[in-house]
Parts: sequence; structure tokens; C-alpha cells
Amino acid sequence: MIIKDPIYGTFDVNEPVLAELISSGPVQRLKRIAQYGVPNRYYVFKNFSRYEHSVGVMLLVRRLGASIEEQAAGLLHDVSHTAFSHVVDWLLGSGEKEDHQDKIHSEIFMNSELPVILEKHDLGVRKVSDYKNFPLVEQPTPRLCADRIDYALREFRLWAAPSIVGECFSSLTTKDGRMVFSSKITAKKFAEAFLNCQMVHWGGPQATIRYTLLAAALRIATENKIISENDLLNDDEFVLEKLENCANAGVKRYLRMLADKNLLVVEDPHNPQYIMKKKFRYVDPEYTENGEVFTLTDTDNGFKALLEENRRINSQGLKLSIK
Repeated sequence: MIIKDPIYGTFDVNEPVLAELISSGPVQRLKRIAQYGVPNRYYVFKNFSRYEHSVGVMLLVRRLGASIEEQAAGLLHDVSHTAFSHVVDWLLGSGEKEDHQDKIHSEIFMNSELPVILEKHDLGVRKVSDYKNFPLVEQPTPRLCADRIDYALREFRLWAAPSIVGECFSSLTTKDGRMVFSSKITAKKFAEAFLNCQMVHWGGPQATIRYTLLAAALRIATENKIISENDLLNDDEFVLEKLENCANAGVKRYLRMLADKNLLVVEDPHNPQYIMKKKFRYVDPEYTENGEVFTLTDTDNGFKALLEENRRINSQGLKLSIK
């Protein structure tokens, strides 16, 4: 299986287990799940799919010398994402934590065809099913890991910082089993661009209001039995077809608002229609210098101050109105 990735290059994936996992139903379904939660026709940022991201995580840890088990865990780490990804947290979980897929990951994984494939190729099902067993794939915030790095680099490439994508990827290395950058300069560029994505996009007014509107449409649809929670285990298009073809006035109103790419959303501290908080995503990368490992906030007071100011702003939440 030849995989061509716009960030990491071309790979010949000749391990039968990886090829079979990539071709499996749970992984192929991710082609129809938008990374940003809200599908392209209702969103203002160009999307990529959970499939692209998942394959990217596998390729990134592969490039860094990961075992087949860790590559498999990276590939499969998002198979529990529902239709609309983290939007569903605003319906069934917490919009500030966005962890619904973590709570259902083991159940979704173990009730799929994936354990059979892993057992067939003598890979440990329990170990691979929990991607937190693999330090290159997953680390607690704010450390670097393939999950965070891949979705950030894909967004940098699309709009946020295309000029630094190659530099950031080339600078990645490992130290004591963790991902680090090989220079402070690159670590800071990555961390600042990541923070910009959080403030402008992930936690910004347009993303927040569109999550709110789509979650509201989904809530009406579930309450009126237009869709079921089980439908959310399918994919974006499957659920959207039900939403778009229903006669419910509330669902149709929210979809019309979402379809307006020029929807004017303003911060209104005095008369907000919507008051909400979004998850604060950030990184505080480690980097190497003269054989030693340092953390960016320990050596760069400017970035530390920027991070804390943006954390403070995010903690206040957004008070939004639609004009």
C-alpha cells in the first residue's frame, strides 16, 4: 500500500496488519467525518477528514521509528469519533472538555472488527485499543504528541502558518521516548502558531457559534426522534441527510443559519444571545539544546506571558450575538 501524504511524503506500508486496518470499516468511516466537527458546507474553515488525520498520526510515529503496535494505535486512536466529532460533546457531554469519544472509545473499538484483525496478526488487542499506552501517539496537555502535532500541521498548511510546516516536521525528534523539537526557535514557532489556531479558530467566535447551532439542531432532532443517538455512530452525511430532509422548523432554521458562510457573529458583553466557553488547546513544547531537554515556558518569558494571557481570555468565555 503506497500512501502519499502532503506533509510527511510517500510511504510504502507493506505490513499486512496496517494495510488491513487501513482498509477496515471503522477506519474508512473516518473519511466521512470532518475533523472540525462541522462539515464543509456549514463551516467557514476548510476541513480535512478524521481519516487523513488518523493516517497522518500513523505516518508521523512511523517516521520516528515507532513499533508496529504504536503505529496501529496511532491509526486507530480516533475510531470512536461520532458524526460531527466534538460537536456531539455539546449534545451528550461537555463542550469545555470535549471528551465524549474518549469515554466510548473502548466500547466502540472492542465491538468492531478491529480486535479480530489485530488478533489475526498477533498484536495485543487491549494494549493497542488504549492509545494512551503509547507515548508518541498521546501525551497529556501541554506536551507534544503525534495527535496534537498532526492536526496542527494540517491546519498550519491550510491557512494558519504554511511557511513553517516543513521546518516543524523536520525538527521533530525523540528523547527518552517523547517527542521534542531539535531547536528552541522551531518549538516557539510551533507553539505560537498552535495558540493562534486556538484563539482565531478552535476557540474563536465562528467555531463556537457554529458548534452551538449544530448542537441545537441535533438536540431538536433527537428530542423529536428525527435521529437517534445510534445514528451518530454512522457518519456526517448519513445524519445530515436526515436533518436536511426533515420538516422540523427548528432544525431547518439552524441549518439555514449554518449555511450562511457570511454569518455575522460579534462579541457582545452587554446583550449576548449566547454565553459559552470552549476548550482551551495549547502546547508547551520541549526542545533539545546541547543534549539537554528544556520546556519552552521555562526558558521564554515572552511566550509564557502570551500563553497565560490567552488562557485568561479563554477562561472568561465568549458572549456572542448574531447580527
